[in-house]
Amino acid sequence: MRDTRESRLLLVLLIAIAFALITVDIRGGEDSPVDGARRAAATVFGPVEEGMSSAVDPIGNAIGAVRDSGERHDRIAELERQNAALKARLGSDDRNRSRVRQLDSMLKTAGAGQYGIKGAEVIGIGAAQGFSWTVTIDAGAKDGLKRDMTVLNGDGLVGRVTTVGPDTATVLLANDPDFTVGTRMEKTDELGFATGQGDRPLSVQLLNGKSEVKKGDRLVTFGSRKDKPFVPGVPVGEVVRVDPSGGDLTRTVYVKPYVGFTRLDIVGVVVEGPREDPRDTVLPKKPEKPKPTPTVTVTATPSGKPEGDGAGNPADGAADPADGAADPADGAANDDEQ
Repeated sequence: MRDTRESRLLLVLLIAIAFALITVDIRGGEDSPVDGARRAAATVFGPVEEGMSSAVDPIGNAIGAVRDSGERHDRIAELERQNAALKARLGSDDRNRSRVRQLDSMLKTAGAGQYGIKGAEVIGIGAAQGFSWTVTIDAGAKDGLKRDMTVLNGDGLVGRVTTVGPDTATVLLANDPDFTVGTRMEKTDELGFATGQGDRPLSVQLLNGKSEVKKGDRLVTFGSRKDKPFVPGVPVGEVVRVDPSGGDLTRTVYVKPYVGFTRLDIVGVVVEGPREDPRDTVLPKKPEKPKPTPTVTVTATPSGKPEGDGAGNPADGAADPADGAADPADGAANDDEQ
C-alpha cells in the first residue's frame, strides 16, 4: 500500500475503532457486546494456536534441555577438576611422606658420622661436562657449596660435587666410570680403590692381594686430605663377588652400592667434615641371625613288652606273678605231710 493521505486517514480510523471496541469490552464485562465475536474467534483460531503451540513446545523444550545440559556439563567439569585436585593432593602427600622419610634417614646418617650437611633436591639428571652419570641439585655457591665436596643420602655415598653455579651444582655419581674413591673394609681395615661401572657393581682393587674377603663384607670411604673430595666413614656397599687372588699384588672384589642411583631425590652435601674418623659407626646394624629353636624328641615304648634293667632281670612289675605262684606249691607240700 502506498503511503498516501487516504491510507493514513484509514489507519487512524482503524486505530480509533480498535480503542473504541476495547473500551466497550472492558466496560461491558461478562455482558460485553463483543463477547460473541471473541468466542467465535477463539473457535476459529484456537486449533491453529494449539497446533502452533505443539509445534513450538519441543523447540522450547530442546532449548531448555540444551541450557540445562550446559549447566550439567559445567557441573561435571567442576567435579572433574575437584577430583583431579584431590588426586594431585593425595599424590603430593604420598611424595611428601616419602621425602620426609628420606630426609629423616639422611639426618640420622649425618648425625652418626658427625657430618655438617646442606640438604638439596635433585632437579635434573643426565650427561654434563662429558660425564655420563650426573645429577643437578638445587643448591650452589650461595648455599656454601664448593667443588669436591662429598654428597650422600640416608643410604650412603652418592658422589662428589664437580661444578658449582650460584644456585645449582653438578654431582658426579659414584657409579660413573670416571669416579674413584678410596675405601676401607669393615673390621679388617683393608684399603682399596672403588671405581664406578654404570649399572653394574663397583669394582674395588684391594691393595693387599692376600687379603681375606668374603661375600657380604662391607666398605666405607677411607677419606681424603682435608676431607676433600671425600670425608671418611661414609657407607659405600657390600661385597657381592670376589675374584681369586692368583698371587697378584692386588685383589679385585665387586661391591653392590647402598645407594640407588636411578631413584635419587633428597641428598646432602657435606660442607663440614667430622672432627674424628667415624670408622664403621655409620654403617647400618646387621640383622641378627635367628636363633635355632630347641626341639624335644619323645620316644614311645611299645606296650606288652616289659623292659628289664639291662642285666637280664625282669621288671619289678613282672615279679609279682612269680611270687604269687609259689603259694600253691607250698600248700601242696603241706597236704603230703598230712
